[in-house]
Amino acid sequence: MADISILEDHRDHSQRYEELLSRIAQDGHVFIVLDDDPTGTQTVHDINVYTDWSYETMKGAMESDRLFYILTNSRGMIAQESRRIHEEITAVISKVSKELHKKYFYISRGDSTLRGHYPMETDLLAEGLKNDFGKVDGDILIPFFKEGGRFTIDDVHYVRYGDELIPCAETEFAKDKTFGYHSSDLKEYIEEKSEGRIGKDEVLSIGLNDFRNEKIGQITELLLNAHDQQKIIVNAADYSDVKIFCLALYEAIAKGKIFVFRSAASFVKCVGGISDQPLLKKSDMIGEENPNGGIVVVGSHTDKTTRQLQALLELENVTASELECSKILRSKEAFDEEVKRCIAFAQETISKGKTAVIYTERIVIALDDDDKDTALQRSVAISQGVWHIVHDLQVKPSFVVAKGGITSADVGAKGLSIKKARVLGQIMPGIPVWQADEASRFPGIPYIIFPGNVGEEDTLKKAVEKLI
Repeated sequence: MADISILEDHRDHSQRYEELLSRIAQDGHVFIVLDDDPTGTQTVHDINVYTDWSYETMKGAMESDRLFYILTNSRGMIAQESRRIHEEITAVISKVSKELHKKYFYISRGDSTLRGHYPMETDLLAEGLKNDFGKVDGDILIPFFKEGGRFTIDDVHYVRYGDELIPCAETEFAKDKTFGYHSSDLKEYIEEKSEGRIGKDEVLSIGLNDFRNEKIGQITELLLNAHDQQKIIVNAADYSDVKIFCLALYEAIAKGKIFVFRSAASFVKCVGGISDQPLLKKSDMIGEENPNGGIVVVGSHTDKTTRQLQALLELENVTASELECSKILRSKEAFDEEVKRCIAFAQETISKGKTAVIYTERIVIALDDDDKDTALQRSVAISQGVWHIVHDLQVKPSFVVAKGGITSADVGAKGLSIKKARVLGQIMPGIPVWQADEASRFPGIPYIIFPGNVGEEDTLKKAVEKLI
């Protein structure tokens, strides 16, 4: 078990950060973040997110943005569908890159508790890079996410619960029916997820001591010696560790090395040189007077989400209704009628100036003989019903909050029809706010993306209190 005292590095790293910003300013390449759900923007601000990867959209993004996100929502897809869209995206980016003569790198932003289509997605992105640049030297795994309490120490990935660090494979996240795993040691995790194709002894790692002793030259040398898409683990327990890594990374990139990344949200902030920003106030998010209430849609059914939901329902001016997802086991028609009932409830509540809370049943809707694709497809069908609740509203809410990764992806891209959004910042640590573009279902509305596995019991309640 790791000692929690290792999490904080109290040294002044302002000079190192200025060095990093200087190197970033001199560099002309683009970082493209493929986000497997919308929660990956939980550390950044003033960055664009796209839910469309057409040629025209990507050309505009690569011309104007030094770092941008593409929301793939691939964690809500079966592997075959994720493969298809990754191949589509890499083909478009390759075409645009050649036309604009721009170098680029891919960051596959995934879950900080290690769920998702890994290493398939980084393999697909690496193929795109190899086609354009002839090689990929390293495939870097860095799941550190301070805001969510995710730390990697001695190659073991931990989740913080209060004053304890629990190996991630011992948490509820590792028991996910679709993306479950058994290994907390990331070398063993890579071997497990690659089904033995990549042995744990082949994986390199950069330890905390290298960062705490600022061995930038040694770290750079390891990166320069990487070859043939070698897997590299980055240990990190504080942002200072990641900043030191990024200094070495930019040195290696300047010498022609090509990398692909699988990361959580914190690495994106550091590698892009994105500054800290205070948490958003209501006036930062809601710019126009709207007498209507807001809507909160809760799809995640983790224990943490359920406790957060219970706290939220203590608020005055909040009215809730459960979406009985189990009706989908009876028939599609029965579930569709249940969705219509919730739409009518939400519309009436919002029109009265109150905040409507629609939450799915607090159980996993599954059958004993489900395989993982069947379970995922049923989950997608339920999510379709959830996003229709927002899309089919005939009254404009003052805000929309979506709780859960798949839920927030579908509510944003389909319910709100967002093709491009601006990340305003965070309403609470690790909880991003998007401003919907003019072409969306409700232009200009603040859209709050609340991950299923982030925050304390009262965090959802506090976020909604800010908005009402």
